[in-house]
Amino acid sequence: MSNNEVILRFNKVSFEYGHNKPILQEADFSIRRGAKITLMGQNGSGKSTIFQLLTKTLHPESGAINIAEDLTVATARQVIPRDQMELTVREFFEKCFSKKIYNIDPRIDEVFEVINLHAPHDRIIKSFSGGQQARLLLASALIQDPDLLLLDEPTNNLDKAGIEHLTKFLLDYKKTCVVISHDADFLNTFTQGVLYLDIFTRKVEQYVGNYFDVVKEIKVRLEREQRKNARLESDIMHRKEQAGFFGQKGGHMRDVARKMREKIAELEEEVVDVRQEDKTIRNFFIPCQEEITGQILKLDSVAIIKNHKSVNKKVNVLLKKNERLLLTGPNGIGKTTLLEKLAHGHMKGEHIMKGTRVGYYRQDFSTLNFEDTVYDSLKSALPDDFDMEMTQQKLRALAAGFLINEHILRTKIGSLSEGQKGLVAFARLVLQKPGLLILDEPTNHINFRHIPVIAAALDKYTGAMILVSHVPEFVKQIRIDQVLDLEKI
Repeated sequence: MSNNEVILRFNKVSFEYGHNKPILQEADFSIRRGAKITLMGQNGSGKSTIFQLLTKTLHPESGAINIAEDLTVATARQVIPRDQMELTVREFFEKCFSKKIYNIDPRIDEVFEVINLHAPHDRIIKSFSGGQQARLLLASALIQDPDLLLLDEPTNNLDKAGIEHLTKFLLDYKKTCVVISHDADFLNTFTQGVLYLDIFTRKVEQYVGNYFDVVKEIKVRLEREQRKNARLESDIMHRKEQAGFFGQKGGHMRDVARKMREKIAELEEEVVDVRQEDKTIRNFFIPCQEEITGQILKLDSVAIIKNHKSVNKKVNVLLKKNERLLLTGPNGIGKTTLLEKLAHGHMKGEHIMKGTRVGYYRQDFSTLNFEDTVYDSLKSALPDDFDMEMTQQKLRALAAGFLINEHILRTKIGSLSEGQKGLVAFARLVLQKPGLLILDEPTNHINFRHIPVIAAALDKYTGAMILVSHVPEFVKQIRIDQVLDLEKI
């Protein structure tokens, strides 16, 4: 790590969303000028909250956040807010500043060169693809030329070329940068240290070294704690049996039993709770719509984007039950638009077998009602002929497998982290029992521990599937029967 001055320090910082959702408990860490740091932690642990504390959008309940004088901070967020989707490019960047910027157009052009994106300044934000929106989010932070750059899942939706471009930028970047990402290979190329937010202790542990070394160090520590727990629990069980035996004898033996119980209490305090970061979602299975047989989908033509214009191309794609199509192409060519039209039956040249139930995992989670509680969202995914008493048991059991506890079930979708929204979306697919599964970047925002479980579930799915993913390691774990490269048709 850099030996330059400390530009930011958390000193016993505590923060919570109300009394039932603590995030930080007397957290301590520091960041030096010029350092490139990864912020790690499970989905929902509060990583994005730390970014909001750094930008003073939120304020700590107690403790102090000491920031170097005149230090400027900017964040490239995970997603563009819904209320900014109708803005033009120019209006979007103007909102990055608290006062009017008179040379905004040349500044936009300059930052577009950095992110390798070219578009008219009067183009509407919602017309950009997911990958292009990811670049716009990065540009919105860079245009402010901050001393401290905060990147929240910057590789989400980026194609291979986009990730390579971002990686080179960060390697050459001279200022301080803190990154939240689940892309391990990307992180390991530039990380000099890790801040690890422990969802159990609510503290931040600081490590020096590259990303892979730190992950290995954390894994060894967790295994050590689990071995210690096993020894303590065995000792406690043995002493409880003895205390119970002596307690029934009376007289002096009762004193012996009392002292043994005191020792048991001491040992129980030494037990380290299994850290929730070490938890992974349970193996799950997405059932296929039972009555579906034969050809499920036929595509005769697709619309792609070339030079900011829609162009129709002829294709010949047939998908039967248990067949999978991988849809590829660079950011901005129209993959998400194609999937959306398919999912809603608004696409020319598309024939989906009548009665087919479509399960659609959308990268921005706009298929979810953000005002619903998680419980209501899951319930709405069920068929109409469900038994309500059975449903409640089924929903809670399913939710637990996706690390969704009773508190989260009562939480509104809009209050969840992006990673938690992703887990809710997968749980809904299990309940929907689709005949056709459409997946648009299903690993975005998802904790790396969950990805092999999700890949295994998709590989076992027996319906028809269309997948878009820019994560080769994920795609390799799923059988693919056909590839449609939109750039080559």
